[in-house]
Parts: sequence; structure tokens; C-alpha cells
Amino acid sequence: MKPEILGGAEKPASRSFIPLAALCPLLLLAAILLGVADLPVGEVVDVLLGGGSENAQLIIGTIRIPRILTGILAGIHFAVAGALLQTVTRNPLADPTVMGISQGATLAITVFLFFAVYGVNADANTLYALPVAWLPLVGALGGLVAGALIYGLAVSRGLSALRMTLCGIAIGALLHALAMGIIVGWGSARFEIIMQWLAGSLYARGWEHVVFLLPFTIAGLLVLPFLHRSLALLRFEEDVSRSFGLNYRLNFTLVLVVACGLAASAVGVVGPLIFVGLVVPHLAKVLAGRHFAAVLPLTALLGATLVMGADLAGRLLGGAEEIPIGVVTAFAGAPFLLFLLRRYR
Repeated sequence: MKPEILGGAEKPASRSFIPLAALCPLLLLAAILLGVADLPVGEVVDVLLGGGSENAQLIIGTIRIPRILTGILAGIHFAVAGALLQTVTRNPLADPTVMGISQGATLAITVFLFFAVYGVNADANTLYALPVAWLPLVGALGGLVAGALIYGLAVSRGLSALRMTLCGIAIGALLHALAMGIIVGWGSARFEIIMQWLAGSLYARGWEHVVFLLPFTIAGLLVLPFLHRSLALLRFEEDVSRSFGLNYRLNFTLVLVVACGLAASAVGVVGPLIFVGLVVPHLAKVLAGRHFAAVLPLTALLGATLVMGADLAGRLLGGAEEIPIGVVTAFAGAPFLLFLLRRYR
């Protein structure tokens, strides 16, 4: 890897945090103030202070704020998971798809929506639809099972970063093909839901999604400081890591568990936002310079900022229809990804 990709010239890492720390509150304020429903600034302030009209309370407290918080948490999850996976696999293009997390979640949600959405109502002896609110849990479980399957296959033949990547690509492609086959072959009245989820969306995300994501966020971020030394050594070949006394398999597994938990929970809630986990860690490395300790905090901050900004842009540019955040992040991330590919030549 070229030295400049790791950070370039020496500079204090704090210089990168200052503009981001200023940008996040500004974006948060803009996301609360702006939307399809045009509310006066004074009324928004009244709601934030505990007052305001019933309509303003509904728009701000029930729709916008939980949606924004869901986006912030999901952005942190995707970005940090991408950084962890790129570190342990030593693959600069790794993201949650490498462990089959996105594909496993896609298949699980597709099966749930198309085949398992009905149960028997014992009282009326009729069919009823299972709640769509179960989707985050179903998607997260699907992603975790896929990650565990790929890890098991890789370990059974001797754990290595390359084998993990190859198993992830192969099994992920199979799971994605199965999901697409179900969607195309059978179709469903819920086709619109699955396509919206696949595009990556914060539409109709509420407080229940914040509550679902928050435990994963807290647990994942609390354990990261204890994995700092492991991550610093896992960047190198296995023999080098072991020469410094690192229990390679144990630490490799712990990092993967954290990455899979963060990614699977986020995918289950908002869908597969590929470019967040792929691009944000590289941008964080550029901003952090040679200060490796600053990479993960910057990654989390950038992930939250990118998703929050993408959601705001999608709401403002798309109007009532709104543009899914997955589309916006792809447009924002693709040019930077092409730039990185040129640097890696």
C-alpha cells in the first residue's frame, strides 16, 4: 500500500475533527428545520423547547428527529464496520458485503416478505399479515447468520484474510442470486417494500428503529478502544502479528463479531448502503494522516455526517417522493472511489 493512502503528511489529527465537529451540528439543525412540510423556524424552536402546535410536534418529534437519529446511528455502523473489515481482511475494497452480511439480510427479508408474512388468527380463523415492523430484526438475523456461515467455512480450511474474502464473495453472490430469483420469479404485493429497502431508505423510520440500533451502537463503540492494539497489528500479515504476541485467531474473530453486529443491525433497518462502508474509512485515513488512533473516531463521525447529509439532500431534491439515501451516497461516493482506484494502481 502506498504511504499516502495511509495518511500522507504529518499533521495534528485535531485539525480533521474541528471542521467535522462544526459541520455535524449544522447539518443536524438543517435536517430538523428543512423538509417537505414547511414549518416556520419559530415553531420548530417551540417544539424543541417542549411546546409548539400538535402538527409541528408530529412532524418534528415523531417523523424528523427519529429519522435523523436512525440515519446517524446507521452511518456510524456502516462506516465503522467497513473500517474494521478493511483492516482485518487487508482489502481496501472490503465492506459488509465481504462477509455476506448485506446479502444475507437481503435474502432473509425477501423470504420474510414473500413467504412468511402470513399467520393464522386463532380467534377469527383467518389469515393476517405479520407486522412489517419485524423487518429490522429479520434483516439483522439474516446478516449475522450469513456472516457466521462464511466465517465457519473460512475457519474450517484454516483462517486467513484472503480465504475469508473469497468465501464472502462466493457465498454472498449465491445469497444475492437466491434473493433476486425470489423477487423476479414470484413477485409480491410487497415488491415495493423490498425494492425501497434494497435502495437504502430512511422513509418512515421512527423511534423504534433508534431503540433497535442504539444497543448495538453503544456495545460496538465501547469495545473498540480495547481492540485498538489488535487492529493496529491485524493490518499486517499473520506471521508479523503473531511475532508481536497477538492471538491472531481470537482477535480476528472478535473484530469480525463487532463488525458483523454493527453492519447487520444497520442493514436490517435501512438496507444495504454499500458506499458508506466502502468509501468513508478511506476518507478517514486521509484526514487522520499517520495517526492511526484517530481513524476509527473520524470514520464514525464521517459516517454519521454522510448519511445525515445524504438523507437531507434526498428529501430536499426529491420532494414528496424523496430520493433514497442509497442513491445519494452512491452518487457522492462513486467519484471518490474512482479516485482511490487511481491511487492504488
